[in-house]
Amino acid sequence: MGFVPQTNNIFPSMTVQENLEMGAFIRTDDISQTMEQVYHLFPILRDKRYQAAGELSGGQRQQVAVGRALMTKPSVLMLDEPTAGVSPIVMDELFDRIIEIAHTGISILMVEQNARQALEIAHKGYVLVQGANRFTDTGQALLADPEVRRSFLGG
Repeated sequence: MGFVPQTNNIFPSMTVQENLEMGAFIRTDDISQTMEQVYHLFPILRDKRYQAAGELSGGQRQQVAVGRALMTKPSVLMLDEPTAGVSPIVMDELFDRIIEIAHTGISILMVEQNARQALEIAHKGYVLVQGANRFTDTGQALLADPEVRRSFLGG
């Protein structure tokens, strides 16, 4: 299981590559193929692999955090607000990468404030109200539900 917390999710003084290697610290096999998969998913990380992760933009830091979690070769990836604090363009790119990750067979459990975009890609969605589950259905069904739309999606 891989986990990407919302904040403080990288080692800022370590390089991008060192951050990724930290994700594989418990592995005893060759990590080079997984590293290549992460660099394929997030090409900018290859270009910046020797740069301190703390010098990266917010979106690039999120890519490092997701990449590090993927280095564990998880069957489940938990993401806590992966698009928090990033620009709309970066948010769209992160959602595209999340879809790519899901297509590899990794199950994704994501908490996300951008409900509309999260539900667009979700197989199953849960809408919480004050910590309690209020609605459960497919992402598409929740997007079409008039009460969900009116109360949580702005119409």
